[in-house]
Amino acid sequence: MAALTSVSAGTTSASLQHRFHSVTYSTPIELASVTCSLATTVKRRSFSLRHNPSTTLRIRCAATKPAKSPAEEDWSTKRAYLLEKRVRSVEAKEAFRLQKENNFVILDVRPEAEFKEAHPEGAINVQIYRLIKEWTAWDIARRAAFAFFGIFSGTEENPEFLQLVESKINKDAKIIVACSSGGTMKPTQNLPEGQQSRSLIAAYLLVLNGYTNVFHLEGGIYNWYKEELPTASEE
Repeated sequence: MAALTSVSAGTTSASLQHRFHSVTYSTPIELASVTCSLATTVKRRSFSLRHNPSTTLRIRCAATKPAKSPAEEDWSTKRAYLLEKRVRSVEAKEAFRLQKENNFVILDVRPEAEFKEAHPEGAINVQIYRLIKEWTAWDIARRAAFAFFGIFSGTEENPEFLQLVESKINKDAKIIVACSSGGTMKPTQNLPEGQQSRSLIAAYLLVLNGYTNVFHLEGGIYNWYKEELPTASEE
């Protein structure tokens, strides 16, 4: 992540603006972190000049992003591990057959609200991402960044995901992980490493934590609906 972490006491505001605008930010979260760093730097610069003009400030913003979690690993790393662990993708009709004939569990990792609207019959829901709940400086900065892009329901990784899965599904169970679109590990001309998705991230976390029979729903819940397979609702 690009962020302004230090500035000399003689740095001008014009120089700060140049540093800020010369960096490319790929996500709202990165934008929030750098905005916070810049604001903190400008606020404290005059204080430093009064006390020690030669001092170089090294500022760590209160909204600094926490350390990277396994879910945030590069997709290439996750994909390689999924392939190493022989995590296989299955189409919707095969998933339905495995559920009915071989006691496979469909783990729907979509947000709870989406699951309640409609889901594969018999599926278990544990959301891998949830609405941002806390109000730390980092969370406030993320909310502001999402809002800047017109997103007023920003999400974060669910820290209780694995704990909740373990409370509902044994580690030796046969699991088919599903999300809305499914993503894919299959290479294509435009996507030589396939495409990451919530279900593939969830599958990665499961095999990292000792689940040995993990499958992935190719095409996601969208294809389940498209094939007109049985669904249920909790509305």
